[in-house]
Amino acid sequence: MWRPDGWARTRIGVLTPHADVWSEAEFSAMAPDGISIHAARIPFGAYKPGGTMDRTIADDPVRAFADPPLVDDAAELLASAPLHAIAYGFTSSSYVRGAADDARLKERLERRTRGIPVVIPCAAAVTALIALGVTRVALISPPWFSAEMDQQGGSYFRVRASRLFTRDPPACHLTSKPFSRARSMTGSVHKRPRAQRLFSSAATASAPSVSLRRWRKISVARS
Repeated sequence: MWRPDGWARTRIGVLTPHADVWSEAEFSAMAPDGISIHAARIPFGAYKPGGTMDRTIADDPVRAFADPPLVDDAAELLASAPLHAIAYGFTSSSYVRGAADDARLKERLERRTRGIPVVIPCAAAVTALIALGVTRVALISPPWFSAEMDQQGGSYFRVRASRLFTRDPPACHLTSKPFSRARSMTGSVHKRPRAQRLFSSAATASAPSVSLRRWRKISVARS
C-alpha cells in the first residue's frame, strides 16, 4: 500500500534547548496535515544530565541562551534546510532580556537564516493579541519559573501593551487559578502554576515549552 513519505508542503524549524523535547511535541501536536517540524538544539546551562533541572531556573543561564554565537550558529545550520519559517522555542529569555532585545535577537538571527523569517514567541503573542482585539490577558507560568521571572513576564507584556494598545493597562494583580498540579520532566510533583492578571482577559498566554498534555488546551477568545 502506498503511503505518504512525510515530505510536507510547509516546513517549520524550531530552535530549542538541547534536552527539551516539548517544543517539538507541541508543534507536531498542533500542526495540521502538510506541515512538518524540524528542530535544532542549543546548549542550555540549566539542564543537568538526563534533562533534569532545579525546581526553579536561574536568570543567568536563561539570559545566556540568547547570547551569540551558539543560537546564531544553530539558526544558520537549521536554515540550510528548505524551511519556510523558524520559531525560537524559548520564552524565558524574552522575560529576562526584555522586548527591545527580542527585536534585536530577531534581526540578528535573520542575518544568519538567509531570508527565512524567525518568529520570537512573546513578540508573536503580542501581535496575535492585537489581531484578536484582546483587552484582558492572564499569563500562566510553569512551576519552574521563579516569582521574579513571573514578574518579568508581566512587565514584558505590560510594556508592550502600553505601546501597542489604545488604553493603558491596569496594574498587575497576582491571582491563583484552579489548575491541577503539574509534573516536571523528571516526574516530580510541583506546586500549581502561578497566574498573573495583566490587563483589563479573554486570552491566556503561556510559555510555549509547557506541554499541551500537561496544561491541556489554552483558549484564546475575543473579549
